[in-house]
Amino acid sequence: MARTPAELVGAQPDPPFEITFDGRRITAVPGQSVAAALWAAGILSWRTTRTGGRPRGAFCGIGQCFDCLVTINGDPNRRACLVAARPGDAVTTQEGHGHDRLGV
Repeated sequence: MARTPAELVGAQPDPPFEITFDGRRITAVPGQSVAAALWAAGILSWRTTRTGGRPRGAFCGIGQCFDCLVTINGDPNRRACLVAARPGDAVTTQEGHGHDRLGV
């Protein structure tokens, strides 16, 4: 009989809520990081590299690297593994350095 971690500790979290990723609705739970919500939805990549446009997602999961950079509510360069998802967050793929106005 498989049980979830929440069931094992007897947790009673608040109800799930929705965020969007590139316009797609996904479900998150209170206290869940943006990266964890994306993973749970089967999304493994949410950034492209500056050179070559290679896909990136979470690598270390503890905020030491910068592979999980994402744009949240129009604010680029947020580490998805460190930011807690909030109801209504609009998360978008970050292209390169995340600052279109720099022209770099």
